[in-house]
Amino acid sequence: MVRQWQTLFYEGRYSNTDLNTGHDTVRIPDFVKLGEAYGCASFRVEREEDIDATIQKALEINDRPVVIDFVVSPNSMVWPMVPAGVSNDQIQVARNMTPEWEEED
Repeated sequence: MVRQWQTLFYEGRYSNTDLNTGHDTVRIPDFVKLGEAYGCASFRVEREEDIDATIQKALEINDRPVVIDFVVSPNSMVWPMVPAGVSNDQIQVARNMTPEWEEED
């Protein structure tokens, strides 16, 4: 999400957001190993077709925390979001898209 903010609000001036966590790269940090080090059941999902099965496995575990590392494009964005310095009614549901709210009487 830091990269998303740098894209949306800082004109693409990226700093410390290339974590090498994409496909076929060194994973820094390796969230699966980190989760395992803390005693969590840990999974990594790299293909869309593995999402449902991995979530099902995670839901079956009830004796410890679960970490799922979903590998996505570095350009993926998380919506909805509220930009800094504005009230929650300025929530954005997509880039430059804020719902129109009905006026209260």
